[in-house]
Amino acid sequence: MAILADLTSKSPEELIAMIHAMDAAKSTQRLTLKINTKGGLSIYGMGRFPVSLYASQWRRILAEVGTIQAFLKAHASELTEKPSA
Repeated sequence: MAILADLTSKSPEELIAMIHAMDAAKSTQRLTLKINTKGGLSIYGMGRFPVSLYASQWRRILAEVGTIQAFLKAHASELTEKPSA
């Protein structure tokens, strides 16, 4: 009950700032890896849902890391960054 009392004493602006701070802390968490029920690799922590691919698909992506990095660099002005906070 002490937590609830503490929250009720805060202004709406303070509560919004707390929510933003919690969201920022959540977005800086490390990525976690899990094997899903279908045998694929799921990466958690990129967004609301995990990114899940089979091992052969991950290998294809990893083999093209240089190409992907070059593409990101060449098209940086066209790409949107997700805000980290």
